[in-house]
Amino acid sequence: MTPHLPFRERLARREPLVGLLLSLPSPELAEIFVAAGCDWLFIDMEHGLLDFTAVQRLVQAVGGSCPCIVRVPNNEPILIAKALDTGAAGVIVPHVNTPAEARAAVLAARYPPAGTRSIGAARAQGYGVRLADAIAHDNRHTIVVAQVEHVDAVREIDEIVRVPGVDAIFIGPFDLSASMGQPGEVSAPEVQQAIAAVLSACDALALPCGIFTVDGAAARVAGAAGHSLVCAGTDTLLIASATKRLIGEAQAAGSGPHV
Repeated sequence: MTPHLPFRERLARREPLVGLLLSLPSPELAEIFVAAGCDWLFIDMEHGLLDFTAVQRLVQAVGGSCPCIVRVPNNEPILIAKALDTGAAGVIVPHVNTPAEARAAVLAARYPPAGTRSIGAARAQGYGVRLADAIAHDNRHTIVVAQVEHVDAVREIDEIVRVPGVDAIFIGPFDLSASMGQPGEVSAPEVQQAIAAVLSACDALALPCGIFTVDGAAARVAGAAGHSLVCAGTDTLLIASATKRLIGEAQAAGSGPHV
């Protein structure tokens, strides 16, 4: 592990990077996750209760101490630009099923002439103070992650991974399983074969591959399989599981005889 290196370099080196998904608009949770040792934060606008104000507050809360990658709701240029304008390190673009969709995501995340990102004076540009610097340099630092979560994308994966500017592939196993007629059955042999095919295509080009998991044990298995960008769970799952465990322990402690 080389945490002193910029996150983009650590990602490119395919270091094991473990993060958690934030779906609640709580800067305090972001601070707690970073203090606990997360390598990155997955800020979820697709399924989470987050608007752009909430996203920016989460990014501000960690103060640059941990990279925030925002999953935008869809592959729309304005959404990608607004997510990056918060100062996030990059974007995860969901439902990338074709090379054309991957190219569109890359273009939306890059300033001209390399792309089509609209030029604004938001937080990422120092509210205008560092606008010229942002235009000149931010293309090199912005991370674009294409999320593969449909069997159609698996069929196109050899071409998707070759799209210039895609910095990593991230697998959504639950939607992938649903697209294969086995919703939620991520351990089904056919689903695991599809996941392995995506990982193999990434390995062939030394491209980082990541995946969503539901707990630490599953994250450890994913890391051992070769996934480098691993999401080890969500804020809501952590709270729910910790609360259930706490209540169970408390009830067990009070179940003995009373004197």
